[in-house]
Formats: sequence, structure tokens, C-alpha cells
Amino acid sequence: MSEIFLLGIRHHGPGSAYSVGQALAEIQPDILLIEGPAEAESLLALAGHAAMTPPVALLIYAEDNLADAAFFPFAQFSPEWQALQYGLQQQIPIRLMDLPHHHHIALQRKALAEASAAAESMRTDTEAPPLPPYLQEHGSTSDPLALLAEAAGFADGERWWERLVEQRREGLPVFAAIAEAMTAVRAAVEAERPIPYREALREAWMRQTLRQAQDSGFERIAVICGAWHVPALQRLEATPTDAAGDLALLKGLPKCKTVVTWTPWSYGRLAAAGGYRAGVSSPGWYDFLWQSHHRPRNHSTYVGAGWLARVAHLLRHEGHDVATANVIEAVRLAEALTALRGRSLPTLDELNEAALATLCFGDDAQLRLIEERLIVGERLGSVPPETPLTPLQSDLARQQRTLRLKAEAEERVLELDLRQSTGLERSKLLHRLHLLTIPWGKLAPAGRGKGTFREVWHLQWQPEFAVRLIEMSIWGSTVIEATTGYLHEQLRQSSNLAQIAAMIDQALLADLPAVVDFAVQRLQAEAAVAGDVTTLMTALPTLARVLRYGNVRATDVVLLEQILDGFVTRIAIGLPAACYSLDDDAAEAMLTKVEACHDALMLLQEDSYVTPWWEAIARLADQVGLHGLLAGKCCRLLLNAERLSAEAAANRFHFALSTAGQPEAAAAWLRGMLRGSGLLLVYDERIWSVVDQWLVGLSEEHFLNVLPLVRRTFADFAFGERRMMGEKVKTGPQPQARTAQHQERLFDPEAAVAALPVVLQMLGLHAPEAG
Repeated sequence: MSEIFLLGIRHHGPGSAYSVGQALAEIQPDILLIEGPAEAESLLALAGHAAMTPPVALLIYAEDNLADAAFFPFAQFSPEWQALQYGLQQQIPIRLMDLPHHHHIALQRKALAEASAAAESMRTDTEAPPLPPYLQEHGSTSDPLALLAEAAGFADGERWWERLVEQRREGLPVFAAIAEAMTAVRAAVEAERPIPYREALREAWMRQTLRQAQDSGFERIAVICGAWHVPALQRLEATPTDAAGDLALLKGLPKCKTVVTWTPWSYGRLAAAGGYRAGVSSPGWYDFLWQSHHRPRNHSTYVGAGWLARVAHLLRHEGHDVATANVIEAVRLAEALTALRGRSLPTLDELNEAALATLCFGDDAQLRLIEERLIVGERLGSVPPETPLTPLQSDLARQQRTLRLKAEAEERVLELDLRQSTGLERSKLLHRLHLLTIPWGKLAPAGRGKGTFREVWHLQWQPEFAVRLIEMSIWGSTVIEATTGYLHEQLRQSSNLAQIAAMIDQALLADLPAVVDFAVQRLQAEAAVAGDVTTLMTALPTLARVLRYGNVRATDVVLLEQILDGFVTRIAIGLPAACYSLDDDAAEAMLTKVEACHDALMLLQEDSYVTPWWEAIARLADQVGLHGLLAGKCCRLLLNAERLSAEAAANRFHFALSTAGQPEAAAAWLRGMLRGSGLLLVYDERIWSVVDQWLVGLSEEHFLNVLPLVRRTFADFAFGERRMMGEKVKTGPQPQARTAQHQERLFDPEAAVAALPVVLQMLGLHAPEAG
């Protein structure tokens, strides 16, 4: 008769992992049964590879729909991982005993289809149809740790488990206590409601796997499973009736084809806050506890002092002043709190309170930093090269090694010099991945300066990118092939000129010439039928930037010149009509487009573009009924380009702000004229006088109506400009500017001739000889 040892654990518990190791050394089992998806058994041998570094996860996904994917993570302190390492080292059989995931995917698809059909048939009913049994599993089972913690007077199930299990090093006896506690909890839960259908399927599969191990003649069987399942496995009986019941429950389960592989995981995703249902809230802390379990001497002292030393090191690295004396006081405070609360070892609560009081000086922001970097942690695992990968994953891994770009969970800043081949190739790879919707790197706003050879990226790898890479494998077997194929499809489906223009810009940065050629063709086709001027104006700045700067890769962008020429011509013709009869919101939106197009065309400095644009602006400035915001801006553009004299601008200003018009329209004209810079108001006395007279002449009612608009106009000015205006108001009105005749009378030709030799000597020149 086989002897069965049920080791009920908490997933990702360091104390459980240590006790599992001790128990297995004592049991000396002939076979290990570990909770996990059964179809992953073929990849368990890779867990013993020297290059396999936790945290890692088993990734299982459906061949026909990559969205049906699931991760099964393991950390160094996961009991299942330690059991797996023990079995590989002892070379004993290892079996995964949970319901295969291909059954779960098929059952869930079937249940979702049934729920959808039921909802469709009951659309007229007021009550929603009940969920199919397989979908009722989620949220239906009470957390056994929370129930036990509540019974013990704890508010947090995780802290209760940490104190009574994770900090202990007792080996096999602790599992007998866990089994007894879980049996009581489960009896209470099952008395209120039956175990959900999905849970019943899983436990029936576990029992069947256990029976198969018995039938195979193994004498000492060790089972490592969640503590919740221990009572269900204790009910295993040798009678055919019970076995027949499990067989009947499992008979005829649907399934689908799945693929299994290993993938790197991170502590951030292992945390419960990351969305993983079986996660823990403090994986970094649990990693530290796991390491502390392997210190045979001074274990209790090391937990407090070792952790707070790490905290001090982190704070110093971040530029905070932490003295050694502060660390000593923090350790003493943590030990005092531990003794006061009757505990043998300090928990995270005592350590956080001590760190907050003595190392962070009450600053919660520093405590949040400790939580992010240490309590949760930023570790990212790795898998060996022999791990089954898609061709796209393999190509990315090869490029990462070649370019020395290591995937890391911790965010880091990478500065690239695009004049160097390595920096250029790194930039291409990051841009291509971004186009594949894999944002491993995020380009800093100032990282791509106009015409510069420098890029600044913020890199942070997420485990979910592995699934995205698998999804993108349908577009190609290499990064460049997949990006090209994916963008071709996006361009075929897009009719948005701005989006297509943006793809051209991004494809140039990613060095995808085939995409650029196809995008230009799509742009030509869509531009030929585009009749909306605002659509053309949205796309124009991107095209102009590409033509003006191209990129540092010296890509030929001449093909875009004809398209841009057509854009400018059509915009110049249609702009006045597009600006007719606009409300305030529409005028604001149009002004933004006008400014963007103006800035872009001024950068090009090509007469074929600039000339029709200025003609359009001039017509727009003279247009009757034009919204004041646009009229004022057009006047300012013409004045800045010296296409409108200062006297003519002052006359327009005076006319726009005359008392004959509506004050709200005048305020809009003022905002458009002064938008972007208030220096015109500071240095031009005539315009200053016009604005001053207009404001003084407003009635109290009109002044209150236009005040918000005027305040918004002046709020956009730089601080120095506003200060100069304030000083100008204090000093009062300035004398009128001198006329040209007055300036001429002030000039003394004889004095100028007398000073000429001195000026020439200062410049190092010789005075002309008297002739």
C-alpha cells in the first residue's frame, strides 16, 4: 500500500518552500506530484538548466487564439519550484497533477458561448440569465487564509500566514497542522455552499493522478499542492465507486490544441497588485525571507538588521541622507516593537514602522519608494536558449544579445548616439518594437530633438511582451519582417491622412523602406479623394517635418515633395472657406492647426510652399466675419514676417478694439494677436496705447464679461514678459516715439566724423588717408 504525504502549501511562500525542502529530505519520496497544468510536464527538465533563473513562468496558449493564454509563475521561494528542484536533483519521477489547461480553455469557450446565447434569448427579460456552472468559479470560494486570520484575530490573511508559517522552519510537522486547519475551514465553507464545478473538476483530476501513481507501484508519494486542496485529496479512497465518480465527472471534457513554453517573469507581476490571482503582495520581502532561512546562525537578528541595511542602501543610492546611527536605531526600534507585540521575529509591519520613523523621518514618499523597489522588487528572471520559442522571439533574443540590450524589469534610461552604428541599430530595434505595439522602450519627449543625433529611451521589460511577440509572429519570423507585414496591414485599413503620415515618419525612424514606399502610395491615394481642408492640415506638419529633417539615417524622402505641394495648394485655396462661421471651440481648434502648419512651412523655407501660404493668410486676415481669434493671429503672423507694417497693424488693432464692436469679439482678437508672446505689447507704444484705451473705455458689465478672456491671454505670457508689463503700468504712459525728422535733427555729422578715427582704432583698422 502506498504511503501518501500531502504537503499543503501557500503558493510563493518562503516558509512553505523551506519546510517543503526539509519534509522531502525526510520523506525520501519515490515520486513527486506537484500542482500544475499536466501538459507542461515535457518542459520540466528545463527547470534544472543552469541558465534558468527565477522568477519564470510556464506560458500556455491556444494555437488558434493567442488571447487564450495563461501564465503559471514560479519564484525562487515558491514551494513548487523547490520541490521541482529536489525531484530533478534526486532524479525521481515528477508529474503535474492539475487539470490540463487545454480542457480549461475549451470549457471556458463553451461556457462563454452558452452565456452569450442565453443573454441573447433573454434580451427582453429584466433579470440577467445565470452564468454557466464553469464560469461561476470566479469569486465564489472564500479565501481560507482570510477566514483563519479572522478566527485568530488578524485583519490580514497574508500577515497571519507569514507569522505562523512563512517565518517557521519546522519541516514536516507544520504540514499536519496546515491540513487540520484547512479541513476545518473547508468543512465550514462546504456547509454553506457546494464546491464550484471548476474546482470539482480540478480536484477530481488530482485524485485520478494520485490513483495512477498508486497503481504504478510507487510506495512513497509526496504531493505538493495548495493547502485548500488537501482535504479533497485526503478523501481519496480505494473503492471503485469513488474512482468511478471522478472518471464520470471528467469523461468527455472538450479540449483544444495548446502550446507550452517557459518565459521570464518579474516580481512586479508576481505581486497581487499586478493582477495575478495567486500572487503575494510583497515578493521582494518574501525573497529576503527565503534567503534568511538559509542562515543557520543568528536568523532572528539577520531578519531585522539585514532588511533595514538594504533599506538604508536604497535610500543612500537615491540621494537621501542616512547615517549608520539611524540604521542602528531603526534595528533597535524594530526589535522593541517585535517584543512588545509578542513576536519571535520582526514582520514587515515592524520593519516599515521602524524605517518610517528613523530612516525616512516620517516621509511617506520614501516609504513608497521602499515598497516599490524592495518590498515588491524589480527582479526579472531568464530562461535558457534551449527553451522553445517562436522564430520571432528567437530573432529578438539574438538582436538583444548582439546589441547588448538586456531585458530588465527595472526601468533604466538609455541614451543613444545615432552617429554610431550600435546606437543606430538599437534605435531601429526599439522603434520597430514600438510599431509592433511592444513598448519595451519609450522615447523621451526631448529625446528626439529636431535634426539631432541623440535619442533618450526609458526601457522596462514586461513579461506580457512575450505573449505579444507570439501574437505578432503571424506577420513574420523576424522583427523587421513582422513590423513590415503588420504596418502594411494597418496602412491598408487606414484612410486617415494624419495616421498615414505619422506611419511614414515612424517607418523612417525604424528604417523600413518598404513600409515608406507603400505608405506614400496610400497617402497619394487618400489625399486624391480627401476634400476636407482640416484633414490635410492635420497631416501637413508631419510631412513637412519629414521633408525638413528627414532623419539621421539619410533616407530619401523626395517622393513626398509632390504630395506636400498638392497639400499646400489645396489648403491655401480652401482655408478661407474652412474658417467661415466658426464658434469659439471650432476657432480654437482651427487656430491650433493654422499655427502647426505655419511653423512647419516656415521651417521648409521653400518658395513653392511659402508663397501660397502667405497669400492664404493675407486673404484670411481680410475676411469679413472671421472669428477674432483667427483674425488676430493672422495679423500677428503678417506683422512678424514684415508683410504688414507696424502702422497698419496698429490701425487693425485699433479697429478691432473699437467701441463699435462687441467686447467679447475684441477680446478674442486681442488673444489671437498676442498669442505666444507679449513682447509686441511691451515694445510697441501705439499698440500698448490702443489696448490701454480699450480696457479703460469698457463699461463695468463688459469688463467683467471679457476679463476671463483677457486674463487667459496674459496668463500665457512668460513670467519675464508679465513683469515688464507690470513695470510699464507703474511708470505710466511713455512719450510718443520720435518722428524720423526729429531723429534726423539729432544726428550731428561733424561729431560723427571726429569720432571715426577712434572707432576704427578700436576695430583694429587704419583710418583712411586724408585726400
